[in-house]
Amino acid sequence: MLATVPCATTYGVDAHIISVETNVAFGLPKFFLVGLPDRAISESSNRVEAALRNSQKDFPRGRITVNLAPADLPKEGSAFDLAIAVGLLVASGQLRTSRLIDTVLLGELALDGALRPVRGVLPVALEARKKGYKNLLLPSLNAKEASVVDGINVFGFNSLQQVCAWLEQPEYDSAVRVNIETLFRENTNRFMADFGDVRGQENVKRALEVAAAGSHNILLVGPPGSGKTMMARRLPSILPPLTVEEALETTKIHSVSGLTTKDGTLVTVRPFRSPHHTISGIALVGGGSVPMPGELSLAHNGILFLDELPEFQRSALEVMRQPLEDGFVTISRARIRVDYPARVMLVASMNPSPGGDWIDPDLASTTDRLQMQRYLSKISGPLLDRIDLHIEVRKVPYNELMMHRAGESSAHIRERVFLARERQAHRFMGIKGVFCNAQMDSRLTQMFCKLDQSGEQLLKRAMNTLSLSARAHGRILKVSRTIADLDQKEHILAAHVAEAIGYRNLDRQGWLG
Repeated sequence: MLATVPCATTYGVDAHIISVETNVAFGLPKFFLVGLPDRAISESSNRVEAALRNSQKDFPRGRITVNLAPADLPKEGSAFDLAIAVGLLVASGQLRTSRLIDTVLLGELALDGALRPVRGVLPVALEARKKGYKNLLLPSLNAKEASVVDGINVFGFNSLQQVCAWLEQPEYDSAVRVNIETLFRENTNRFMADFGDVRGQENVKRALEVAAAGSHNILLVGPPGSGKTMMARRLPSILPPLTVEEALETTKIHSVSGLTTKDGTLVTVRPFRSPHHTISGIALVGGGSVPMPGELSLAHNGILFLDELPEFQRSALEVMRQPLEDGFVTISRARIRVDYPARVMLVASMNPSPGGDWIDPDLASTTDRLQMQRYLSKISGPLLDRIDLHIEVRKVPYNELMMHRAGESSAHIRERVFLARERQAHRFMGIKGVFCNAQMDSRLTQMFCKLDQSGEQLLKRAMNTLSLSARAHGRILKVSRTIADLDQKEHILAAHVAEAIGYRNLDRQGWLG
């Protein structure tokens, strides 16, 4: 007897519906699993057999063939266990149901028949709804994550026996419901760190505000203890909240990586990823024999913070250059090619010298100069060009450190950032893939970043004096546009250009500008 059970697998951040075709025929007991399964799927026969017997079901005797169609697509993971088990029960006549035609099943089986959570259920829910399926059966721990998708009924179960009971009597359990608006309202404004706790460093806070308003990459350079990491970790508190579309995009990436939140619902706060400097290039941008998202993609729609930038492997930093420009990572293998979104705001920090403190080039010895050159050479010019703002962070004087007056709160800064982002959203309405100033290409930069005569003269002098590249020229224009947006100005003024140039003072000609 033949049975077909819909299941699914993920490729990149998207899912594909897979038909698990099960045939039980007379013959010597033999189990064949075909359709390009990986090792985890190939071992499913042993898990399924034990789960069936411990759920008071019989494992069919005879020649069993399970085909994962389409057969030419590679499949991986343990999420096929439940579909294979149900297929065996239907094919052997132990389970009679008409609900499989519009129901997708997903889940890993324990040996006692319990259901264990799997990865990638949000992309599966979106794909199942797109293909017209009405129901999605999942382990209970995955149900909330998938239930944020409207238009499909999501049911969570704890065991194979509960799944069989629902298939025979669909009224056995009710669908899981999640209120997305409530989730956003409860979580979007929860930040432990606030800029109001920061004493001094007004110029750095201003630069971080500009970076947040336009989603610009930023580099903080200062000695240990000057507050670089502390301020970088407060940056999410002034970013605008995620939209529902951005939240779904971000949660899909976390879902396929198995990193969804403990309560299994949407990622409602912009990600903040801070990998250690020993990370490899593959872990940073993604890859592996089975392609998985890297830290760059896990920070999609959020912040990737690289602390102590020169300590990272240069090869790892160089592989970020193209994704930072394009906004996505492409991973190609012999049988598959996947794209992972990687639209991030890069925030990096570093010491100004190998010893940790500032060095005066006019007073430094020859040895110091060589050490400095060797230290700075760890960061390539092309990568530095892709960082819009270079900010000097000085140690806070004692008087400012002991002030009792709190600084400006993150809530007030966030209001200005939000207004600037609204202007950008209006400006780029109808332009695909562009949501903020940092994402403008050269054509859009020429269109929206026009300067008056005084601004052009100022930028020309800066280009000649600092020997800036053409890419740096475009970065200055974009940052100028963001500063004008924060100032609620339609046109870019010379003062906006001057401030943007000031954020490039670590470029090329001397470390101290």
